[in-house]
Order: sequence, then C-alpha cells, then structure tokens
Amino acid sequence: MNRENMHTKIERVLENIERVMIGKRDVAELSLVALLAEGHVLLEDVPGVGKTMMVRALAKSVGAQFKRIQFTPDLLPSDVTGVSIYNPKEMEFQFRPGPIMGNIILADEINRTSPKTQSALLEGMEESSVTIDGVTHRLEKPFFVMATQNPIEYEGTYPLPEAQLDRFLLKMKMGYPEVAEEMEVLNRAQRIPPIEALEPAIDLVELRELQQEIKEVHVDDTIKRYIVDIANRTRTHSSVYLGASPRGSIALMKAAQAYAFMYGRDYVIPDDIQILAPAVFVHRIILKSEAKFEGITAEEVVERVIARVPVPVQRLVK
Repeated sequence: MNRENMHTKIERVLENIERVMIGKRDVAELSLVALLAEGHVLLEDVPGVGKTMMVRALAKSVGAQFKRIQFTPDLLPSDVTGVSIYNPKEMEFQFRPGPIMGNIILADEINRTSPKTQSALLEGMEESSVTIDGVTHRLEKPFFVMATQNPIEYEGTYPLPEAQLDRFLLKMKMGYPEVAEEMEVLNRAQRIPPIEALEPAIDLVELRELQQEIKEVHVDDTIKRYIVDIANRTRTHSSVYLGASPRGSIALMKAAQAYAFMYGRDYVIPDDIQILAPAVFVHRIILKSEAKFEGITAEEVVERVIARVPVPVQRLVK
C-alpha cells in the first residue's frame, strides 16, 4: 500500500465514522490518532452523547474484533481478563478468555467499578498481555482500549487511579451536539441506524501497516525539545502538585506522528504539538488543593503552559 493509498484509506475511515457521529470530526480524528499511535483513549462525558457509538463505528470501520465490557460495581478482575476452569473430563484446568481478548475493547463506564477491577486493564494496556494463574497470554494486535466514564460528580462512581490514567494516550470529551446536528440525529433515528450499514474501510492488515508507517514520521530534535519543555513547565507550574510524566512526553510525540501522517506529512510541526498537548497532558496533571479551591482547571494550566513555551521556528523538514 503506497502512501497516497494510505491517506485515502484514513480519510475513508473518518468518513465512515462521520456517517454515524454527526458533527464530531475532531473526536473521530483524535480517536483514530490514538489507534494509529497504538495508544488508548478515555472518553469522559455525560450519558447519552454517543460515546459507545463512537467506539462501535471505529471498530466497524477498521474491520476489528469488537468486545464490550460493561463495568459495574460488582464486576471482578477475572470477568475482564478471563479465568481458568477445571475440566473433569480432561483432568486439567482450561483457560476461558475474557472480553479483553479482542482488537478494539469498549470499557464502558469504567469509573463505575472498583479500582481493583479497573486495574485489571493495566497490564493489557501497557504490555499487550494478561497474566492469569501465572500464565501470560499475549493479546492480538492491534489492541486498542477506548474507555468511557461519566463525570466523577455523578453518584456511584470511582475516580480512576493515577497509574491507570497515565496509560491512556488521550483524554477527550464528546460534548452536546449543535441544534442542527441533533435534528439530524433524530431524523436518522427514524430510519435504520447508520451503524448497522457501516462497512469496513480498511482491514486489520492495512491497519497494522499504517501503524508501522507512522513510526517513520520524522520528529526533529527541536520538536522533541519543544515537547520536553512543555512537559517540564507542567511539573514546575505553581498550581500543579504532579506534572506530566516522561510517559506523557512519549505519548505526545507518538500522537503527533500519527496526526502529521493523517494530514499527509512525513514530519511533525509545532502546530501538531499545540493541538494535541491538551488531550495528552490534561489527565496526567494533578492540581494542588488550593488551585482546585480557586477554580483552576488542568485544561487552563496546559493552555497557559503552551502559550508561554517558545515555539521552535527553524526549518523542520528533513
């Protein structure tokens, strides 16, 4: 698959998602960025705005095996990863895989279950494997988790542990649709749901090719320094208790490579970093108590940091 065909395929995936998700091109792009960069996404918003539909549309568009995990307060870690069950006929334990054994995993309402069960996703998200009863099971690639959560001010929710938050490449919100967009949603709901008519725009072989190709996108040293400078500023900001980790810097670089590739470039520019930094860094920042009391948000901190870090201006192409 040549480069021109690759970009055509990417555009077809986005168009596919837009048939289902009206007016959410930016969310579709960021979701695809995470998938191409081999990362994971945390979607946070109120119920009913289309978080689940976004994941299903993405899975159908790339011809991936889709699995859904509905997180509830009584869900156990083994309900996620799988369990070994004794077979008396064979006189041995046999492994029954859990729903984590798929390509695209929807972790629905992840903050409605206990931290112990939330952590069952950690190894899979970081290592692309799960260990059950001392046996490590590799997960088939591509492996992509898109978790949804309702805002923590809703009753019956558990904040995600910082260690798990750091493993999400991006965090974003869907937001309510505009009036005209919601009218179109109603019109489509009267007919056959668009999700049922979606056909894959690419297959898993092509997706893996894209993921490998993106790793070759050039990141100049000035861009790497720009990323590090932004991350460092989040660590020293007066309102921040804990800033973005080095894993966050790596995540921003990988996301920028995927974003540049989506727009037909084989090199990253500062604009890519500025566009993606909020989605990559916001969930990796812990604010001081006094900052929260004053109403300062992590989004505001990241925006201020980006505005203050000097932008590299030298020629960036190879």
